[in-house]
Amino acid sequence: MSVPDYMQCAEDHQTLLVVVQPVGIVSEENFFKIYKRISSVSQISVRDSQRVLYIRYRHHYPPENNEWGDFQTHRKVVGLITITDCFSAKDWPQTFEKFHVQKEIYGSTLYDSRLFVFGLQGEIAEQPRTDVAFYPNYEDCQTVEKRIEDFVESLFIVLESKRLDRATDKSGDKIPLLCVPFEKKDFVGLDTDSRHYKKRCQGRMRKHVGDLCLQAGMLQDSLVHYHMSVELLRSVNDFLWLGAALEGLCSASVIYHYPGGTGGKTGARSSFVFQIKDHNLFFLPGAQEVLIDPGALTSNGINPDTSAEIGRAKNCLSPEDIIDKYKEAISYYSKYKSAGVIELEACVKAVRVLAIQKRSMEASEFLQNAVYINLRQLSEEEKIQRYSILSELYELIGFHRKSAFFKRVAAMQCVAPSISEPGWRACYKLLLETLPGYSLSLDPKDFSKGTHRGWAAVQMRLLHELVYASRRMGNPALSVRHLSFLLQTMLDFLSDQEKKDVTQSLENYTCKCPGTMELLTLPGGPTLPPVPFTKLPIVRLSATGISPHYFQWVQGDVCEVQLMVYNPMPFELRVENMGLLTSGVEFESLPAALSLPAESGLYPVTLVGVPQTTGTITVNGYHTMVFGVFSDCLLDNLPGVKTSGSTVEVIPALPRLQISTSLPRSAHSLQPSSGDETSTNVSVQLYNGETQQLVIKLENIGMEPLEKLEVTSKILTTKEKLYGDFLSWNLEETLAQFPLQPGKVATFVVNIKVKLDFSCQENLLQDLSDDGISVSGFPLCSPFRQVVRPRVESKPVNPPESSKPGDPSHVKVSLSAWRLGVRGFCHAFGAEVLGVFRKGKERKHVFDSTITFCGELVSQCFLFCGMFWKAVTVKLVWLCGC
Repeated sequence: MSVPDYMQCAEDHQTLLVVVQPVGIVSEENFFKIYKRISSVSQISVRDSQRVLYIRYRHHYPPENNEWGDFQTHRKVVGLITITDCFSAKDWPQTFEKFHVQKEIYGSTLYDSRLFVFGLQGEIAEQPRTDVAFYPNYEDCQTVEKRIEDFVESLFIVLESKRLDRATDKSGDKIPLLCVPFEKKDFVGLDTDSRHYKKRCQGRMRKHVGDLCLQAGMLQDSLVHYHMSVELLRSVNDFLWLGAALEGLCSASVIYHYPGGTGGKTGARSSFVFQIKDHNLFFLPGAQEVLIDPGALTSNGINPDTSAEIGRAKNCLSPEDIIDKYKEAISYYSKYKSAGVIELEACVKAVRVLAIQKRSMEASEFLQNAVYINLRQLSEEEKIQRYSILSELYELIGFHRKSAFFKRVAAMQCVAPSISEPGWRACYKLLLETLPGYSLSLDPKDFSKGTHRGWAAVQMRLLHELVYASRRMGNPALSVRHLSFLLQTMLDFLSDQEKKDVTQSLENYTCKCPGTMELLTLPGGPTLPPVPFTKLPIVRLSATGISPHYFQWVQGDVCEVQLMVYNPMPFELRVENMGLLTSGVEFESLPAALSLPAESGLYPVTLVGVPQTTGTITVNGYHTMVFGVFSDCLLDNLPGVKTSGSTVEVIPALPRLQISTSLPRSAHSLQPSSGDETSTNVSVQLYNGETQQLVIKLENIGMEPLEKLEVTSKILTTKEKLYGDFLSWNLEETLAQFPLQPGKVATFVVNIKVKLDFSCQENLLQDLSDDGISVSGFPLCSPFRQVVRPRVESKPVNPPESSKPGDPSHVKVSLSAWRLGVRGFCHAFGAEVLGVFRKGKERKHVFDSTITFCGELVSQCFLFCGMFWKAVTVKLVWLCGC
């Protein structure tokens, strides 16, 4: 026997082996659809009997293993079920002939066989047959399970007859010597009449009958036969069959102690009921009452309520004795090179029992022995299967790293040089399964907690193998993701040269397939999370914008966030497309590009953007592109930042207006700007009665449209002087241009006409100067109470009146330093004198006062021009005439 069955377990010794195979051309989908229904019938209560039969199905079984059926009867193929397609009557003879050819392969051991034919209808299909079942198609076959039950009952009849025939003590008849294939040549020429030979024959037959009893559901009888066989075989040093008898004894005891099975199969087997009478153990076969609860087990898997009865059971081994007998049996198997498969399978069965007993260290000893069992030259597929099963068994006993090691060996075996078509997908799948054993996860969040688990050197080697396997699979996106993960999570363990090599390889991959933040679906269904480069660069602390202090941003205005970063790489790090990640409102990120020196210290980086809408915005992190990999780095994943985000209120944008005029700007301002209004100052010199137009341009330089325009004049007071009412405008044409969209310009005209009234004004001569009289729209005082004072060079200006803040449509125009010549003063003076004259009833007094004043005034006016004196004279003559 050369092909081991790594799925073997102790309870398989009580099963009947049935092979299910296709005949001719049958689609894989149809075959396994029927195979699944057939294999569901795995446990049958025999009619007219209380015993239960267990069936083990295989769709492939090596014929050479069938030759060991006498050594252990559960290895013997006793049933054959074939499935075929036949759609015409003329093909039926050939199909039936193939069925007979298939039976001849296992003909020496078969108890019964069945042929399931699909597609054939008509006269042939209507003929009643026991060994053939006809079905029109793979959907209309409701009686498959019932046919299998009848088939199993027929197997039981043959099994029971063989058991009775072998178990009956026939005095005087020679007992045949049962042999394994490699022993037949060794017994040629032996003395068959010797006592030693007869004991050998008796011991082997007792062992064989014990196997048949176990398969027939007679557990206690099998225990008795196994014990008798052990005594006989031990006396003649028949070690190979002695090992088989001990293993049979262990299997029967395991079936009793662990009715739920040791192979990890779902659903517990039917329990068996034992009664103790006169210190002898009697077996009631096939009882359906469950007396042992598989769930109520102690640490070694034994029901504490029945342990005393088990101890008194003469033929049943205790849990500890089971392992000792397994060790003894394996030691006997190891004496025979040709029994390597038997030895290996016995080790696997013992490990499964020890796993239930939670004796991991002893189980590892059995597995270590299994590793060094020398079998024939195995094929690459068989090696893969062997290492995979060893990995599963180590996982079963809790040796996770050892399990990962053997699974990784199996993965490397999938792409061995001797394989013509390497299985890179199988290799990649097995490598993924090794990750938990090496404390490695492909989720970068598991590495953000600070403490590194596992051996970094082994983990990096495994990640490199994943990169290579994914590349050979033709999936460069997986290669980029695994390389990114290696660089992000193992950065602290990479040497300077390894950092350069990894980044160079990453850039080579990303030239063809850039790294993204999308989930990648792995072969088999699971997904691979994205890997953001939160360490390239490393953010250690944050400044403006990420602090919890409250502030506001303005819609449409450029806002900024400052980070402090540094480069951990031994070379210059180029960071491209670095910008902010936000949520809550629409935000336009203005990405930046960085070039950080090798192993630089803290370096300030300002990230800017423009909020497009109002509301509450949350700064969640930033995005980068490094080595061709796009990364979204969230603040809650950064070890150097203690906040998960900053919430900022975005307020509406205010309108922005720019004013320009057709007049030159003034060197001095009437009043300082309050900060919440737009103002401009212009200057013009006019004489009284003179008119000039002021063209004002309003340009919307903001992002919001201007919907309303109001123009008002305002009188500003300083030192008891007043502006005159000399401004007028018409807004009809201007308002037709509103709403004023961003970037548009509207104009309107202000007419400036100097028309001053000097009546009843004081302090007229206060602002006399060399270039005339300065009139700024301030009120003038009566000349009768004028007191000439020196000119004050600097005149303080009263603060402006408060205006309505936040009103973008209210436009205020300030005009300063309107200046009038001497001629304007003369006209104003004459009007003032006339107004005083008309108000008084005593004209003479007024006339005298006027003459006196004019006399004083003439002496003052000689300092000016003669034109001024002429005007005074005219006014004086006119007054005399009155």
